[in-house]
Parts: sequence; structure tokens; C-alpha cells
Amino acid sequence: MAEPGTTRGVGLDVMDAFTRFTNQTQGRDRLFRATQYTCMLLRYMLEPKAGKEEVVMKLKKLESSVSTGRKWFRLGNVIHAIQATEQSIHASDLVPRLCLTVANLNRVIYFICDTILWVRSVGLVSGINKEKWRTWAARHYYYSLLLSLIRDLYEISLQMEQVAHDRTKKEKSSSQNSLAYSVADEETEWLQSFLLLLFRSLKRHPPLLLDTVKNLCDILNPLDRLGIYKSNAGIIGLGGLVSSIAGIITVAYPQLKLKTR
Repeated sequence: MAEPGTTRGVGLDVMDAFTRFTNQTQGRDRLFRATQYTCMLLRYMLEPKAGKEEVVMKLKKLESSVSTGRKWFRLGNVIHAIQATEQSIHASDLVPRLCLTVANLNRVIYFICDTILWVRSVGLVSGINKEKWRTWAARHYYYSLLLSLIRDLYEISLQMEQVAHDRTKKEKSSSQNSLAYSVADEETEWLQSFLLLLFRSLKRHPPLLLDTVKNLCDILNPLDRLGIYKSNAGIIGLGGLVSSIAGIITVAYPQLKLKTR
């Protein structure tokens, strides 16, 4: 049984970690984002059910309010995206350097479009074509995520190569037994080996797993908005929630954020 002082100490540590998290702009934005997509997912699940109209309406209002609140947190993101672009230029590996630099440039344009849409929404400027700017924002957001995913796939391939090399080295050091299997099983064996190698590579590198999951979930929204791959509010809400949770983890534990080599 844990001592009362120990339990109290753990509780204080958790409270301190939560306070540090919420004191960060990114932390508050991730919490708002998780709330927004949770509302979207719940609204999608409750809409077909009779007698839930009032709850659906409240969820819709909360989702809209949270979305508006998030825009305040994103006003300074243009500067952060420019700083990220400057950092990515100095990456030692060519592929991450190219992918991240162009991705961050697209994020700069996306946040500029997002700021212009916010200026229009609060009535500071009129005469802005909302749909045109939303399409531009979605397009550059999509390009940014696509390039980030290419970088993730490149990192995954390097990790798989390293895991395969370590496994081959281990097998050579042990006694090798000749295994006979039919040609019909070769394709199945290859697929199983590939999936196992992928699993071990991502297990070995949690930051890469979190970044890949986050980008895969995030890309559902611009794919739907641009008409490339149509989804529904439930899928987008679930993807946004999973992505937000991954983002919360990386903000709360910076060591789990994928580093640029």
C-alpha cells in the first residue's frame, strides 16, 4: 500500500504537469481541438436518433464556440511556421530537409489564409470571398500534411532497414536451420515479415508512430474539403480527436516529438 505522502506527491506532480501544459498556447489549443472534434463525433452519432435534437444543437453550438476560440490561439502561428521553416533548412538529411521546408512554407500560407478568414469572420474586412480562401487554406494544409507524411514514410523506411539489419546480424550469430516452405506461401510469408518489421520499427520509435498517426488523421479533413476523398463528420471527428490526443501527448511529453535530423 502506498504511503499517504507518496500519493499526495504523485497528485501534486500530475497537477504541476497539467498546469504547465495548460500554460502553453499549444497545450490549450490541443485541448480546444480535442473538444471541438469530440463534439463533431458525438453530434454525428446522435443526429440519427430521435429525441436528441436539443443535445445535437448544444453540441453544434459548443463546437462552433470552441472553433472560434481556437482561431485566437492560431493568430501567432504564422511566426511559428516561419521559425520552423528556418530550422528545417538546416536539417542534415536531404529528404527531411526538403520535405519539412516545403511543408512549413505551405503551413505559412495556410495560416495566412486562416488569419484572413478570421479577419472576415469578425467583420474587420468585407468583400473577402470566404469559399475561395477556405479552398486555398485547405489546399496548402493538404500539401503540408502530404509532405510531412512523405517524411514519415522515409523515416519509417530507415527504421525498418535498421531493424532488418539488426535481425540479420542476430541470425548470423546464431545457428541457422534450413527451413523448407512452398512457393505458394512465399507471398504470405513476405507480407507477414513486412508487417512484423513495420510493427517493430514503430514500436522502437514512438515519436515516429505518433507523428505518422497524427498526420494520417489530420489529412482526412482537407481530403474531404477538396473533394479528393469524401468522408463524413463521424470519420473526420474521430480522426481529429485521435490527432488531438497525439498532439496533447507530444506537448505534454516533448521527448515524444519527432526530431529533425
